[in-house]
Amino acid sequence: MTESLVAQTESSAPSEPSPAPYVVPSGLAVRLARRVVAPARAETQASVSPLTGGHLADLPVSTIDSVDHAYRSAREAQARWASQPIAARARVLLRLHDLVFRNQNELLDLIQLESGKTRGQAFEEILDVAGVCRHYARKAEHYLKPRKRLGAIPVLTQTVELRHPKGVVGVVAPWNYPLSMSVTDLIPALLAGNAVVVRPDEKSALTALRSFELLDQAGLPEGLLQVVLGDGPTIGKAVLDRADYVMFTGSTATGRTVARDAGERLVGASLELGGKNAMYIAADANLKAAADCAVRSVFSSAGQLCISIERLILHEAIADEFLTHFIKRVRAMKIGPDLAWGNTMGSLISQAQLDKVTEHVEDARAKGATVLAGGRARPELGPYFYEPTVLEGVTAAMTCRDEETFGPVVSVYRVSTDDEAVALANDTSYGLNASVFTKDISRGRGLAARIKAGTVNVNEGYVSAWGSNGSPMGGMRQSGVGRRHGAEGIWKYTESQTVAVQHLMPIAPTKGVPEKLWAKSMVLGLKAMKAGRIS
Repeated sequence: MTESLVAQTESSAPSEPSPAPYVVPSGLAVRLARRVVAPARAETQASVSPLTGGHLADLPVSTIDSVDHAYRSAREAQARWASQPIAARARVLLRLHDLVFRNQNELLDLIQLESGKTRGQAFEEILDVAGVCRHYARKAEHYLKPRKRLGAIPVLTQTVELRHPKGVVGVVAPWNYPLSMSVTDLIPALLAGNAVVVRPDEKSALTALRSFELLDQAGLPEGLLQVVLGDGPTIGKAVLDRADYVMFTGSTATGRTVARDAGERLVGASLELGGKNAMYIAADANLKAAADCAVRSVFSSAGQLCISIERLILHEAIADEFLTHFIKRVRAMKIGPDLAWGNTMGSLISQAQLDKVTEHVEDARAKGATVLAGGRARPELGPYFYEPTVLEGVTAAMTCRDEETFGPVVSVYRVSTDDEAVALANDTSYGLNASVFTKDISRGRGLAARIKAGTVNVNEGYVSAWGSNGSPMGGMRQSGVGRRHGAEGIWKYTESQTVAVQHLMPIAPTKGVPEKLWAKSMVLGLKAMKAGRIS
């Protein structure tokens, strides 16, 4: 593995409460900037670390003409790529798998610098990219191979389903998982034979650009992956408006607009949007294990994870005991900006996120909620740090009851039955992720099946479903449409085509056979197929 990429400078004032800034080598920043499709003398935008508020790099801003140029180049490269055997495409992704591990330390540095999360939580992104690479590289031929289907008339009609690439996929990636969300949506799109134009969020572009360099190093043909940078309403929209298929991760409000625009063009779209995810701790749960998992599931990436838990639903028989374990663990969490292993929570991404978290907590506090832990900012650690916070007594009058906080805040609710727990878990407009803790696995599976969420974890918070790359992952209701992972995660980037070959005789009256007699023979044939259980 490579050594750490960045160094922390000496603080000019040792007594200063804020941490010293981290520095990205200028040579790296210049090199990554060259990967962006932008004018020769482009405007630039500063990349800033939420850990310190310090400047990291200046990156070029693309224009609408840049997006048009990116699409022209991508379309030229796509046809050549699609003609390559799937096995040849897969080899590129297997090399990326190894390169991610080989360059792990510098990637972890960049992820931390741009997202503010801890090193352990950044490592989840390394594992995710490697897992998705491995899965699709090994399974793409199986997912995409021609499949024989039952024809209209057995034997006489031979039908095959083919899958063709969409063309150029447009991806708008979020800031909260700068490596994972920049790369994992590209992998199945590329393996399916598409080109990609991607717009990473400007807050996390350095990590994305470094990962794209690794893809180049892995052997991805030139022109196939085009990168543009700029704001969402202008450059992000331009990317999606020109795509043959749209992949968007972000807020539900923006997702509605993206879906509407794609629908008007009759272009497919996959959208992962917001969540208000619940974890139910049943009366028979292992409470210490549940408390350990709840800390990870609520506060991973400072709660800036679409599938993190924002609602804890506790059976009243164990609520007090569970809270004793949970609050003890929350108060013992180690929060800090270090580019090192050991912290359990990092920073929020921006002032806007800090303001939103503060607003939600203060609104709940003012309206009668009890703060069991946390409830305040920690500016001495960095500009956007906020303590892990637990609220009880949250009501419908409080903003955080139904609105996604996307921060280190969880609300606690008590129920007396499993039915009440399921009803409360489903009492939201969202449906992205959920969790059930119980020692009775059969009971857990039954409860999970009743919760309206795209993924439900039993005795885990989010990692087990997220890491199951062979199974679909996505949202119900206002949490989005489409799926990542598994067959659906690659099929969405393809057009299915049926090729049906008719042998010996047509499905129509032959010359000299009266229509009435032909119709009678067809009825008899279809009845025979029903009797023979031929579908």
